[in-house]
Amino acid sequence: MWLKPDEMLLKNAFKLWVTEEDNEYFVLQRRRGYGEGGGGLTGLLVGTLDTVLDSTSKVAPYRILHHTPDSQVYWSIACGVTKEEILQHWDWLQQNIMRTLSVFDSSEDITSFVQGKIRGLIAEEGKTSLVLEEDPEKFREALLRFEKWFELPPKEKLVTYYSCSYWRGKVPCQGWLYLSTNFLCFYSYLLGAEVKLIISWDEIWRLEKTSNVILTESIHVLVHGEDHYFSMLLHLNETFVIMEQLADYSIKRLFDKEAFQREPALSDPLQITKRGLEAHAKSEQFRTFFRLPKEENLLEVHESFLWVPFSHFNTLGKICLSENYLCFASQDGSQCHVIIPMREVINVEKPDSSSRALTVCVRGKRALRFSEVRGYQRLANSIRGRCGISASPQHSASSEAIRGECQSLINHFEDNPEDVTLMVGQKDSSKAVSTEALMTVFHPQDVENLDPKMLKEKMKEQSWNIHFSEYGRGTSMFFTRKTRDLIVRGVPEALRGELWMLFSGAVNDMATHPGYYTDLVEQSLGTSTLATDEIERDLHRSLPEHPAFQSDTGISALRRVLTAYAYRNPKIGYCQAMNILTSVLLLYAKEEEAFWLLVAVCERMLPDYFNRRIIGALVDQAVFEDLIRENLPQLVEHMTDLSFFSSVSLSWFLTLFISVLPIESAVNVVDCFFYDGIKAILQLGLAVLDYNMGALISCQDDAEAVTILNKFFDSVTNKDSPLPPTVQQASVGNNDKASHLNVDISELIREAYEKYGNIRSEEVESSRKRNKLHVIQTLEDTTKQNVIRVVTQEVRFSASHLDGLYNLFKRQHFLSCYWTMKSPALLHHDPSLAYLEQYQLGFQQFSVLFSLLAPWAFCNAKSTLSLWVFRLIDENQDGLVNFKEFCCALDTLYSGSFTNKLKFLFKLHLPPAFDLPEDGVIKKSPERGRGKVDLQAYLKQWQNEILKKEETIKDLPRINQTQFIQFSKTLYNIFHGDPEEETLYRAVAHVTSLLLRMEEVGRRLQEPSSPTESTKPAAAEEEEPSAEEASTTPESSDTSSSRYSQDAGCDLTEMEWSFSFEQVLASLLNEPTIVSFFERPVDVQTKLGQARVAQLKLKANK
Repeated sequence: MWLKPDEMLLKNAFKLWVTEEDNEYFVLQRRRGYGEGGGGLTGLLVGTLDTVLDSTSKVAPYRILHHTPDSQVYWSIACGVTKEEILQHWDWLQQNIMRTLSVFDSSEDITSFVQGKIRGLIAEEGKTSLVLEEDPEKFREALLRFEKWFELPPKEKLVTYYSCSYWRGKVPCQGWLYLSTNFLCFYSYLLGAEVKLIISWDEIWRLEKTSNVILTESIHVLVHGEDHYFSMLLHLNETFVIMEQLADYSIKRLFDKEAFQREPALSDPLQITKRGLEAHAKSEQFRTFFRLPKEENLLEVHESFLWVPFSHFNTLGKICLSENYLCFASQDGSQCHVIIPMREVINVEKPDSSSRALTVCVRGKRALRFSEVRGYQRLANSIRGRCGISASPQHSASSEAIRGECQSLINHFEDNPEDVTLMVGQKDSSKAVSTEALMTVFHPQDVENLDPKMLKEKMKEQSWNIHFSEYGRGTSMFFTRKTRDLIVRGVPEALRGELWMLFSGAVNDMATHPGYYTDLVEQSLGTSTLATDEIERDLHRSLPEHPAFQSDTGISALRRVLTAYAYRNPKIGYCQAMNILTSVLLLYAKEEEAFWLLVAVCERMLPDYFNRRIIGALVDQAVFEDLIRENLPQLVEHMTDLSFFSSVSLSWFLTLFISVLPIESAVNVVDCFFYDGIKAILQLGLAVLDYNMGALISCQDDAEAVTILNKFFDSVTNKDSPLPPTVQQASVGNNDKASHLNVDISELIREAYEKYGNIRSEEVESSRKRNKLHVIQTLEDTTKQNVIRVVTQEVRFSASHLDGLYNLFKRQHFLSCYWTMKSPALLHHDPSLAYLEQYQLGFQQFSVLFSLLAPWAFCNAKSTLSLWVFRLIDENQDGLVNFKEFCCALDTLYSGSFTNKLKFLFKLHLPPAFDLPEDGVIKKSPERGRGKVDLQAYLKQWQNEILKKEETIKDLPRINQTQFIQFSKTLYNIFHGDPEEETLYRAVAHVTSLLLRMEEVGRRLQEPSSPTESTKPAAAEEEEPSAEEASTTPESSDTSSSRYSQDAGCDLTEMEWSFSFEQVLASLLNEPTIVSFFERPVDVQTKLGQARVAQLKLKANK
């Protein structure tokens, strides 16, 4: 590797380096302790220095220096891991540089020319691979060490590296932590003790920051039950963010394809950089906080003050700019933030350059004044460019008028904050079938009704109108602490749909996609899929007692929304609980609005909730368990197994408490959810458990605890609800509340915010990421245990051996995914399929793994035997082999009797294994995933498996002459390299000769009148195996091969001959050496260990 020329003095360095080659201008040196001789104690010391110190010259075992005869200064210009690599550089210098140097007169000119040439070479090399790195030169050095120490495939992309300590027990090892796309690696070398660690990101169960008495701050990594701690990191938080991003990226890419396909920025594993991961993490946090679409990315951040007219002061915070939104969030504890869509901005002015201020004017006669913006000029230009203001002639023509209007607006804000003109969110008239919320249709408010509940409802509306007059209304409204207080008290029925749209961000989705829902409804009408069948089945189970869903109006609207969403997002399609949630959304929002609310919930606010494995809900249950441990220690002491709360609370999370609370109370919970996200559900869950603490502690079993919670939920009321009794009773499962005091939902929510409101959304998101690893790995472990339980009944492997085999099988599946963007292996993985079919191998993957585990050395990845084995065990001929099929084949080869092993080899030379074209396997494209399932085909396959009888040796067809010749060649190849190779060759030759003689005698007995057959050799058939044997067997086998050819003396042109399996078996049983060879036991544990070590290296050497 060429290095940026670096000046050095060699006064003391020669003690650590040995000169291998030199000339007038260049010196090639080898590091002591490397290569021949080892170096003894010097080698140990040098190796330690190489690991601890950060310098390429102290790591690479070879280097080239440049010098001139009249100077004592040397320049390092190249280094190499191997002698071959450094000699290539040396030869290049000899051929391209040495001749040119003779024309220069001075040493300075020579050195300048060499340095310029080397820098040019480095620049040329770095044009593609290192252009995105912050410090290409240091990164090249780290990449050199990474490749040298870990020997991973060349395609493996190093993302970043850090100096740190790795703890082995209570002993720290100082070394280097390398984070690449697919692996976490660590290397340390201290006084001869080498520590090398390679962990796949997809194997990590837990990743978290920890601290204790010994380790003040460290990063804890849990892999297969083993704890790994990394400390003494200079930038621990930065390191942890990168590790978290890489682990999350790997989980999404390999296990959770639905989430990964929504991350186009990280689709190519070969282009991931540290800078890109940091930007992705910030964008993710930005979108989550402001509830923005997945397409938005954080582009600019500016610290500034924002004038808040209702408070009469400037609040400190940060301006965050994305492609389509300008957002501001305070940092002074005022909990104020505002979101401005670029489509609402009409102008940007810089009224006062001395205060570095700018004013953003939006539709609805509103303006926001930002001051003390460091890059205010650049920010103003960015906003103008994204809004198209500068390019619009109508704006430029009337810029003076707009400037005057903006200034008058600013003055008006400062002088009369109470008279701020309202900005009402403008919504295009929807073309959907239903243009009214179902609640307004089935329960219109009576304006003249002045009962106490309606009066209280009117007071709530008045409070919100006052809030709107102060803080604005619609997309540019200020979100403050007062907004949350109003939410906790309850949202009035008339404003619920509008506020849900605003808080969830769905209002922006709908504004940027006009007509989208109508088109979806038209396209999805009449479609028939598994999702539509499930939707039809659940339509009448959605709030069945509510009048809105006892009529065709409500049912039809619900059908359209759910079907349109299933059509929009076939990866999710339809899952249970979506119908309950959507029915509540339709009560308070128009049909199109309900659709966009469903999009916001399923794709942003509750990610991964609505799929077959409900990963998101399981993750939030794990977060909930962590919060119970932190906030309810008394409950934890009494109930050490918190998995009970996970099973009980699943419906709380999936339906936002709608399925357990009366409808008039549940909507208040939904209000809080749309404002605060999952944090509101977690807080309420803690409040429910806290309220019932005494009863839960005294209960004797889980059933009693469930009864207590059910009675509590039935007792929750909403005393302020204006809904009529018929609607209120609709969702109550048990109306007998005499045994339990009524609890008002508003009081319960207020208590939840008072006691647990200090839970921060950032902490919840961090806990989600941490627990997602554990949830995914737990699901994967469950899959593994189920697969092993099924396979155990079919094979003789022990449980531990099957566990090791499964890990190898699964890793082989992933190895083809690590370094490609669209690996076919990823298409083979579908968590919704049966356990055995979740991980399957194509032929290329199978051949590599089979070559590592096969009991015979001949079975390399490129041998035709691998292809025949693959075809034989691929019973349904779909071009894929599952774990059960793979293990059954290995079990026969490892532990089968001599007869079974021979039968397996015999069948390899019969159709379908032997007669298919050599270019591969039958390639079918079985329909997978969420399409229509052919139940008849599944039932037929199941019936065939049940009725399948044990195959006997008499059922096997006879083997013809071509197949038998290949069978004999296979036996020769299997025996190659065995200590008793020559004896085995003779035995095979003897058996083939005997069989051919038997066939000849049998044919003569059948045809007594035929003339005497000549004894000429069958050239066409026999020359080919002789040639094959000559190339694949040692010289000692030549005699047996020739004898085999001579003994096969019969005329094969007149009549085809064949053998039965019984004949072959009987002949081979007479050869003890062959029987003992096949009955030789295989050390499975050693074989698995060797395969684990070689699996990655085999990929690296390909």
